[in-house]
Order: sequence, then C-alpha cells, then structure tokens
Amino acid sequence: MTFTQVTAETAKSRLHAGDEVALLDVREAAAFGDGHALFAIPCPYSRLELSAISLVPRRNCPILLIDDDDGTAEKAARRLAACGYVDLAVITGGMPAWAAAGFGVFAGVNVPSKTLGELLEHDHHPRMIAAATLALWQREGKPHAFFDARPPGEFAKMRIAGARCVPNGELAHRLAATVPDEGTPIVITCAGRTRGIVGALGLRALGVRNPVYALENGTQGWALAGLPLERGAEPSPMPELDDEAAAISRRRADRLIAAAQLPRATVVQAQAWLTEKGRTTFLFDLRSPTERSARPVPGAVPVLTGQLVQATDQYVGVRYARLILMDDTGLRAGLAGLFLRALGYEVHVLTLSDQNDPPALSVPPSGLKPPAELVALSPSAAARRAAGSVPVLDLRSSAEWEERRLAGAHWTLRGRTIELPTGTERVLLHGDAAAAAAMAVDLAEHGIACDWLAADLDACATAGWAIDGKRRPMSRGEALDRIWFVHDRHDGNEEASRRYLAWEMGLVAQLDEDERASFGWVPIDTLA
Repeated sequence: MTFTQVTAETAKSRLHAGDEVALLDVREAAAFGDGHALFAIPCPYSRLELSAISLVPRRNCPILLIDDDDGTAEKAARRLAACGYVDLAVITGGMPAWAAAGFGVFAGVNVPSKTLGELLEHDHHPRMIAAATLALWQREGKPHAFFDARPPGEFAKMRIAGARCVPNGELAHRLAATVPDEGTPIVITCAGRTRGIVGALGLRALGVRNPVYALENGTQGWALAGLPLERGAEPSPMPELDDEAAAISRRRADRLIAAAQLPRATVVQAQAWLTEKGRTTFLFDLRSPTERSARPVPGAVPVLTGQLVQATDQYVGVRYARLILMDDTGLRAGLAGLFLRALGYEVHVLTLSDQNDPPALSVPPSGLKPPAELVALSPSAAARRAAGSVPVLDLRSSAEWEERRLAGAHWTLRGRTIELPTGTERVLLHGDAAAAAAMAVDLAEHGIACDWLAADLDACATAGWAIDGKRRPMSRGEALDRIWFVHDRHDGNEEASRRYLAWEMGLVAQLDEDERASFGWVPIDTLA
C-alpha cells in the first residue's frame, strides 16, 4: 500500500490544523474550475509529476489527494510514490464526499488569493474610480497616471487606451521614476478586481501621498460600461531607476518591513532552510526578467510580485510553507510578504546587495526523475511509423490542437486510456519529454509501447507530414484541460463578465468559520 485513506472530515480538519499539508486536486482544469475545496491546489493528473515537483518540493511533506471518486487519486498516489513521496492519503469519495459533508465548493481559480482581495476591499475600502469617471478624465485631459497591474502577456491581449503596463510590485518599486510628483492621481486597473485592489492598498501601505484609485471592476467593468478595449498592445519597457529612485525604493522598503515586522533572512539562513528535511521552503526571485538575466540567482523561482500574490496556488502547493522572498531593495519582497503572510505563510525577506555578486543559493535537487525513458523519433521516422498504422497521440493542449494538428493524429489527455485506439504501439506528440514519459508509464500498464515525437509541427511539415490548419473548436466535454468557468468573459460576453464579477464579490460569503479564520489581517494604515 503506497497510500492511506482519509475521510473528507479528517482532510478538512488537517487543512486548518496549522501543520504543513498539501491538498492536491488531481482532476483536470475543467472540473477544478467548476468546483473545488478552498485550499485545493490544481495538480491535474495529465501533468501530475511535473507539477508536483514544483508545488511540493519536499518529498516527505504530507499530501492529500482528491478526485471525482473515479480512481484517479489512487492512481496519482501510486505515481507520486514511485517519485519518492512517502506521506500520501486519498480522500475517500473525492469531491462528491466533500460536498456531501457540507463543506464549501468554490468555482473558479486562484480562489484563496481572490478571496483575500475581497477581504482587503471589505476591511480597508480602497478608493475606487468608476469607468465613466475615468473616461471623463481622459476626455477632459485631467492629469493622472494610469497603470495596468497585470503582466505583459495579459496586457497584450487587451487593455484600456492610455494604460501603461507596470505590474504590481514593480509600480511600487519604480514609482519615483514613474510618477515624480505627489499630487498626480494614480489609477490602477487589472482584468477584474483583485490586482487593482491589492495594487492600490500596497501603495497606501507604503505611505504614498498621491491619491490612489483602483478602477472599479477593471477592464471588465470598462467593457460593461460600453467603453472600448484595445487588443494586441505592445507594453513599453518598465521605467529605469536612477540612484535616487532606487534609494527611495530602499527607504520605503525599510520602513514597510520594520513596521510590518516582516523578518529578514540572510543567505546562510536561506541555504539552511532550503536543505531542511522537516520543513518546506520556497525561494522566489521577485525581480524583473531583465534584472534576473543580468544577475541570476541559481535555484530561485522567478515570478513577478503581483502574480505571486494573485495566483499563489500556482506556485506554492503546501499550506503553511515557508517563503523566502528576494529582490534588490526589499520593496517588492516586502509588499509580497505583507499579503502572503495573510494567506497563512511564513515569509522572510532576503535583500540582494547592490555592491556584491548575488549569492549562489542552490536549491537541493528534488530527486524526482521522469517516470520513463523514451526513444526520440525524427519527424520523418514518426511519419513512417504513422504510415504503418501506428497511432499518433497528440498530448499538446487542446488550445494548440484547435489551431493546428498533424493529419491523422488523435488528441487525448493522460488518463483517458480507455478511449484510445487499439494496438500495442503509440507515437506520443509533445514538446516535453517528461510529459510524454508520464503518459508512456500509463500506457505500459495496458501493454502499449511508446516512442516520442517532439511537438514541432513545422518540422513535421518539412518532412512531408500533412498539417491540418483549419481551426476546429473543441467542446466543453472534449477540452477537459482548460477552465470553462465564464471562459469568454474577455471576449465580449457581457453576461459572463457580470457572472464573474458577482462570483468574485461573493467569495467571502461562502467562507465557513474555519476558512475565514485562515486569512490574516493586513495592517495597511498602521504601516506608513
């Protein structure tokens, strides 16, 4: 036996006991988005080992597994045990049993972070500006500085004209180089609510004297007001800091960290924690991609401050884990720590020196290896195998499949082996050898041998393989690897936007007593 069985009641109790535990939801994205436990971490079976390595780096960390009572959790437990995880428990009855016990079922993604955003709005009432008012400011030329708190990739999909892409954390860090006077109103937007609220309150916690507003309901609120969005905008480079602006960032960081009583970590402490066997520690590098490239820190996970706060469950799979937050002045780390502490994590700030080379903080290797070795095929060799009636299984995302695909290939997800064509051989199409190897392990149990074709359709076309380039939209029942929860809210579906915003604002009301107590207080107005 590689795992134990626990009831939903026992699992719920362990989530609130204060000890490290990971609740991994091994269902695919569509099911997770339709409804999951509040502190469940999305870890779909199709990417199980790859995700678990980063989400739960300590192999003796207790892990709870939940599914739809369909045997996937048991299968996931066996796979994780083969990777070296030693403390595995499957929740008996899966999500049906969880719901039957009367426990909360939350739709959507990044729910803990979004719930924190709503609690912050309720507790601290950041200034809000309506879309119509901001549009009037723009028409009248009223002076203001307008920023989009999302990362460049999201910004490029759609933005409000006039907004500049400076994500949360980066805006606070670069404020002196971006808004040089203290009288200009600052407006922060995102796609919905959370990042606008967090961005505005972060500046308030720093004692910024400018009037700071969050755009009410972000780009969705703007569109619902009948105002246009721009598509395909290229973000301009983030403003550079001169010595004076960097000094201002450092002074603000020092005040924030001291007032919030956020502990600082040394390099020696960080290295000791990263090798500690009984505690899970994550090391995050919160600098910009340009800064990280110029002065890399081995072993650190790169992430923008705003995204770590906004989507914590995509980076940290362990409740009550220790987080080391690192940057150069301490401001981005301090701001992230302020909010992540409220999510129940132990946070420490590690400030890199401007004068010395960054430390070589090496994270211990996970010890996890791909679950199988595959023979890599060239496109021409794979084409010959396909011509010989060997089925080709396309393991790429459903979104990629919709746009282009190899003629004759079958799209599937790992775990859907019952639906696969008959035969004892397969060619697996995927750009990641480890993902293909994971699928090969499952197929081996059915007596099927596999080879691997890297997912390069252009190279396949050059080798003479026909490419089907006609867009073929997939249904909700087919594309299980994507979130369907109000999925088209950014594509002009106003009803979907309304439902999404109502869902976001209703999250706090869904919390039970234990869940509400899991969120700490953020002392915004006592810090500046």
